[in-house]
Amino acid sequence: MSDSGNTTPNPGVRADYLNSLALQACIYCWPLYEMQRMRAATSARKAPGQGFAGTSPESTERWCNLFTNERALLTAGKSRVVMPNNDTLYVNAWLDLSKGPLVISVPDTGTRYYVLGMLDYYTNPFASVGTRTTGNGAGSVLVSGPGWEGEIPAEHQAEGRHLCSPTNGVWIIGRILVDGPDDVPAVNALQDQFRMQALADWRAGRDSPPSRFDSQFAPRAPFTVDRFLAMVNGALKDNPPPARDAALVAQFAQLGIGKGAKAALQDDARTALVHACARAQRLLDSPEQEVFGAAGGSELPGWRNPFRLGQNFGDDLLLRAFIARQSIGALETREAAYPRCETDVAGQLLSGRHRYTIRFAPGQTPPVDAFWSITLYRASDCFLVPNPIERYSIGDRTPGLVFDTDGGLTITIAHAAPLDATQRANWLPAPEDRFFLCLRAYLPRPEMLDGHYRLPDPQRRPD
Repeated sequence: MSDSGNTTPNPGVRADYLNSLALQACIYCWPLYEMQRMRAATSARKAPGQGFAGTSPESTERWCNLFTNERALLTAGKSRVVMPNNDTLYVNAWLDLSKGPLVISVPDTGTRYYVLGMLDYYTNPFASVGTRTTGNGAGSVLVSGPGWEGEIPAEHQAEGRHLCSPTNGVWIIGRILVDGPDDVPAVNALQDQFRMQALADWRAGRDSPPSRFDSQFAPRAPFTVDRFLAMVNGALKDNPPPARDAALVAQFAQLGIGKGAKAALQDDARTALVHACARAQRLLDSPEQEVFGAAGGSELPGWRNPFRLGQNFGDDLLLRAFIARQSIGALETREAAYPRCETDVAGQLLSGRHRYTIRFAPGQTPPVDAFWSITLYRASDCFLVPNPIERYSIGDRTPGLVFDTDGGLTITIAHAAPLDATQRANWLPAPEDRFFLCLRAYLPRPEMLDGHYRLPDPQRRPD
């Protein structure tokens, strides 16, 4: 039996404690790191009528509180966000609510689907504006930060018209449906009508200039522990953790994280943090089933049911970090479901060395109230794959699809173009190496969310 009065520290026990705490800190803080990185990468260097936010294009100063738009459908090599979609044009904005609320005005989109998904700085998809929540008509919403208690305009007192963000930093990732390249100009015209104003300016009927901020970080600089600490601490300073997490985050101070953290870490704490960052990256870059096991989806091969995402991850810190690392900006599941497929029906990893088909029986295409598509990504980097016909996804709006004689739909997935004309019309090009598929089901119906609908798995065909 050990002597309970012995106060000599046990280096092994302290190392175990620090290693455990450091891994927990990395998992908790990884979404903050990703948000800082994405803000530096996707916020505007230059604004119309304003010029560069800094003294040169190389400056780390950026604009916020204004919309920036992707003006063309994303193709291979054109995205800075993993798993980009090829169905919509993006509307992007980074908000700083620390000086007061903002009014977001949106145009009438007719029957066209759109959504402005809003992430707080911990990557919780806390609110959205668009077809499902506020409808397709012209209007506006008030977005306020934590603790704001000003007078709410009458127009924004209706349900869904005043959105309270848990943090002062907000990322808006908007998506507007595009029916192919010929439809892009019409969507560009809609993008130009999204507007953002400070509340006082909105009341006065005048425009608001954008705000400047210094991201302080080059978005593509290599990962280091010191860079991780600086980015996380910057995020925590501007976006304090919720009260429920305060005690947990306070423990991270001995690792150099958060309020009260020391500038110089003890050697054992730095060693623990270095190891934890490496472990966290390996964990968060691993396939879903390796991280979550059966809880991450079906144990069956083929398509895996997506995680059910609400407006807040709650205490599921690992899921929050995993989504931030692999699918940052994912909408809540009521808005869009994202089943993924990495293996064929036999459980073998999908590869461009083989040819596959996916057949939807008559009347069994994905049940949605907006639209669906299957997008193919290279497994090694989660980006779109260059191909000769520039087709990156296939779905209910793909022109020229040929249906089976019984009304079903068969999709062919292969690296080389099929010789058969029908198969070529329904061809989704693949790389030579490994790939995976993601179904995007916007406004999924209940049967897709409750498990009653099962997507057909890829069938490998003779090579």
